[in-house]
Amino acid sequence: MTQVAKLAEIGTSVWLDDLSRDRLKTGNLREMIETTGIVGVTTNPAIFAGAMTSGTAYDEQIATLKERGAAVDEAVYEMAIDDVRAACDEFAEIYRATDGKDGRVSIEVDPRLFADRDATLAQARQLFERVGRDNVMIKIPATPESLPAVADALAEGISVNVTLIFSVARYQEVMAAFIDGITRAHEAGLDVSKIHSVASFFVSRVDSEIDKRLDAIGTDEALALKGKAGVANAHLAYAAYEKTFAAAELPAGANVQRPLWASTSVKSPEYPATMYVAELAGPNTVNTMPEPTLRAVLDSEDITADTLSGKEAAAVELFAQLMAVGIDAEDVFAVLEREGVEKFISSWNDLLTSMEGQLA
Repeated sequence: MTQVAKLAEIGTSVWLDDLSRDRLKTGNLREMIETTGIVGVTTNPAIFAGAMTSGTAYDEQIATLKERGAAVDEAVYEMAIDDVRAACDEFAEIYRATDGKDGRVSIEVDPRLFADRDATLAQARQLFERVGRDNVMIKIPATPESLPAVADALAEGISVNVTLIFSVARYQEVMAAFIDGITRAHEAGLDVSKIHSVASFFVSRVDSEIDKRLDAIGTDEALALKGKAGVANAHLAYAAYEKTFAAAELPAGANVQRPLWASTSVKSPEYPATMYVAELAGPNTVNTMPEPTLRAVLDSEDITADTLSGKEAAAVELFAQLMAVGIDAEDVFAVLEREGVEKFISSWNDLLTSMEGQLA
């Protein structure tokens, strides 16, 4: 049994955090589905920026778009939608076998719309319709302005991946938006068993920001806490998930919104490559990871049991220790959310600039 199969047995679905035309055209994605056990794919603006600005896989389509006089935004989305549609087809069998739980492929709304509820919802509808596959999942950021659009999209029957979640407080709002949306979908007469959602909780970036602050404090007590906050924060999120959905009165047949661990590649060479996988394995979760992390997981032997359940007390104590040495967790999460949005916008703008040059 592979480590990915062990994760599945524990309850964690493994998705690949990457997609490109090269993976599709060469059969690499199909090969990975068959040989590694991945059961879904996530994308983001940075992933598409990397894919579309390197190699020659998109040259033929870019030439066609150029001849047609396509606007740069339309060109980028047309290429991304084609990739996502093709990936959805690759995962169609898994989607059917798991009743829609897995076999999912995510595509994100324009990150520049993060503060505009109406525009976010309009694009979520458009992406859902244009991809035209039941197993597509539309990514919407968990900013205060976009959360109402999350509920609105779910209420219309659109499966949503809520992304860029850093704090448990924001996660509580995400779950509330999900419950609101799925309840409204049921009231509208939709089949809620067909609607799925994940909440993408970012992990490694928490350690990156807090480790930097612990280094600046520099005491032995502070340095001893490095590399522990990201996992502890995820443990708190999982405890919140268990409590929320144990108490929630969801419509009959509705699925719970699964926690998805994102940003799971370690950013420090001091930490094991599988740290954000082995320490975040548990029932009804997803872990999306770039290929190097996936390969490290397949080569490891450290995934043996549920490492999520029953961790709340230890995580609460860890954050108490962080506060005692001078870490302001609320400020950390505010910085990470702001920077997360800014990084995706920057990647998107870089992609548009590059594509504008190719279409000119």
